Amino acid sequence: MRDELDMSGRVVLVTGGARGIGRGIAEAFLARGAQVAICGRTEPGELPTADGHVAIFIAADVRDPDAVDALVTSVVAAFGRLDVLVNNAGGSPSVDSATVSQKFSKSIIELNLVAPLVCAQRANAVMQTQPEGGVIINVASVSGLRPSPGTAAYGAAKAGLLNLTQTFAVDYAPRVRVNAISAGLIRTEQSHLHYGDEAGIAAVGATVPLGRMGTPDDIANACVFFASPLAAYVSGANLLVHGGGEAPAYLAVARE
Repeated sequence: MRDELDMSGRVVLVTGGARGIGRGIAEAFLARGAQVAICGRTEPGELPTADGHVAIFIAADVRDPDAVDALVTSVVAAFGRLDVLVNNAGGSPSVDSATVSQKFSKSIIELNLVAPLVCAQRANAVMQTQPEGGVIINVASVSGLRPSPGTAAYGAAKAGLLNLTQTFAVDYAPRVRVNAISAGLIRTEQSHLHYGDEAGIAAVGATVPLGRMGTPDDIANACVFFASPLAAYVSGANLLVHGGGEAPAYLAVARE
């Protein structure tokens, strides 16, 4: 039987693939035989690797359209094609939404919404010329589906990314499929910046119905599914990978 999750011969580009969720995604595709390129502004000390396969790094600031053009051109020059784009680069520090500057908010929206839009456009232009088409996966967030205190611009941008996913799924069909993953609370090397020490991280994880925070592997596995033939009739979808979400606050109060 054919392994439907085998990515041998597939070329995958993961933006922001040097660390955290992006690194987990890159390593998951490498483990399944794909050729993987990652990008970022600074080359990592160690490139993602799995089962003897190593990703290549291409320096690029995805907020710069010219850099995105060069990025996609470099991937095609290196591998001859582009089958999967994972728009993973993004994020935001916590700020006071009542006083944050317009310049800051604009930069967050550029990174989390405009950059994925431009990357998708450039990738689609290549994928449309390939007989097998391609797949675009947008890593969104539950912040785009609920209030996002402390990260208002980020939440608004991720909400926009979900709409963009649905729109591009129509515009790029039938050759290219476009889907989104709304990530919940994911533990990475930067979790302590948001949740404190190990006790704080454990306490936050206990609020999730499945009893833990997610890992980069949880998001990576969803990406592999979307890129595989198992998702051949899935486009314009938003997959919630959040461990069951967040229990309503009133339940804890009612129990007390």
